[in-house]
Amino acid sequence: MHSQRKKQIIKSIKEGSIAEEMEIEAGDELISINGREVIDIFDFEFLCANEELTVIVKKPDGEEWELDIEKDADEELGLEFEDGIMDDYTSCRNKCVFCFIDQNPPGMRKTIYFKDDDTRLSFLSGSYVTLTNMTDADIDRLISYNLSPINISVHTTNPELRCKMLLNRFAGTVLDHMTKLYRAGIDMNGQIVLCKGWNDKEELDRTINDLSMYIGHMKSLSVVPVGLTKYRNKLTKLEPFGKQDSIDVVRQIEKWQKKFLAAFGTRFVYASDEWYLKAELPIPEAESYEEYPQIGNGVGMVRLLNYEVDECLEEMEGDDRAHTLSLATGTLAYPIICDQVTKINAKFPNIKVNVYPVINNFFGDTITVAGLLTGQDIIAQLKDKELGEKLLLPCVLLKTGEDVLLDDMRVPDIEKSLQIKVSIVKSEGSSLVEEIINV
Repeated sequence: MHSQRKKQIIKSIKEGSIAEEMEIEAGDELISINGREVIDIFDFEFLCANEELTVIVKKPDGEEWELDIEKDADEELGLEFEDGIMDDYTSCRNKCVFCFIDQNPPGMRKTIYFKDDDTRLSFLSGSYVTLTNMTDADIDRLISYNLSPINISVHTTNPELRCKMLLNRFAGTVLDHMTKLYRAGIDMNGQIVLCKGWNDKEELDRTINDLSMYIGHMKSLSVVPVGLTKYRNKLTKLEPFGKQDSIDVVRQIEKWQKKFLAAFGTRFVYASDEWYLKAELPIPEAESYEEYPQIGNGVGMVRLLNYEVDECLEEMEGDDRAHTLSLATGTLAYPIICDQVTKINAKFPNIKVNVYPVINNFFGDTITVAGLLTGQDIIAQLKDKELGEKLLLPCVLLKTGEDVLLDDMRVPDIEKSLQIKVSIVKSEGSSLVEEIINV
C-alpha cells in the first residue's frame, strides 16, 4: 500500500491539546512513536492508543525533540497532518465496466479523474474499496490493528464475473479476504453496483446469499443502480434500468429482507432510494431501514428527510410571513422536494417556493441525482425563471468543505450570473425548513 516513507509534516495543532502543551508546532515533522516510524494513519491511530508514549519530532531547523507523554487511551494528541491518510493515496487498479470516473467528459479538474481504492479512506471517510489492492500482508496488518468497519465494493461474489466486471484477474479473491476479515471479527459493510444483464437477477441472488454467511460481522449490504452518462462511446455497452426493472429489483431485495429478518433479526440488504423512485413505489417506513446503516449510499435518505421535516414542523407555530424563493434540485428528487414544500406551506401558506427540476445536460439526462448537477446547467435553466429573494441549492452539489461544483463553478459565480443570493441547504430536514421559512 506504500512504497517509501513519506515525511509526516504536522499541518496544525488543536487548541488545548497535548501537542500544544508539549509545544509541538505546525511545520514540525513527526519521526516516531514508541520507537516505531509512522507510515500512515493506521500506524498513527494504533500507536496513539497507548497510554505512555515517547514521541520524537524534528523541528524545521533539524533539532529533534524526544517527548515523554502520559495520557488516557482514548485521548488524542491533537496533531493534524497535511494528508488525511498520512501517505500517498492508493489508486485503483481496476477498469470496472461501470466506473463513473471513466464516464467524465474531458477538460475537468485533474482530481476528478483520480480513482482511489485506498482502504484507509474506508475508515476515514466511509468510502468503498474493492480490496483488489490488498495483499494477504495488508489484510493481516488491518486485522492486527482491529480496525472496523471496512466498506467493501463487492458487486458480485462470482469469481469469474467479478474479474470480468472489474477487468482485473485478481478480483475473484474477494471472498477469501472477506472470510479472513470475518473470522478475525472485523465488521464490514457491502455495496453492489447493479448492472443490467451482468450481476442482476440470478447473479444478485447468488451474491446476496453468499454474503449472508458473514451476517454478524457484515452489518449491511446496499444495492444501487449503475450511473450512466452520455460519455460512454468507447466503453462497455450498458443498459439503464427501466421502471419494470426497478420494480423487479425492489421485489427481489424485499424477498431477501423478509427471509433475513425472520432468521437473523435484521433485513441486512437494502435497495437504494433510486430504485423506489424509478419504480414509482412508496418509500418504505422508517423501521425498514433499521439504523440507516447505508444512508451514505442513498438508502433511506428520502424517509429520513420526511421524518426530519415532520419533526421540525411539529415544534413550530405557523404564521402569515410572506416571501418568495426558489429551490433547484435533480429530476429524481423533484417530487420528493415538492412534497416537503407542501407540508411547509400547510403551516406557512404565504411563502411561495418555486421548485425547479434541473435536467443534467452536462452528463446526460439519464443522470438524475442532485449531487451530479453542475453550475452551468443550473444557470442555463434558471436564468429566465422567477427566483424570488433567494435560491436554495442542496449541499450534495458541492465539493466537501468548499463551494465548488463539479464543473469548477463556484457558488458566487451562480449568484453573479443569476443576480440572486444563494443559500446552501444542509442534508438535515430541519435545514430545509429553516432555509425556506427565513430569508
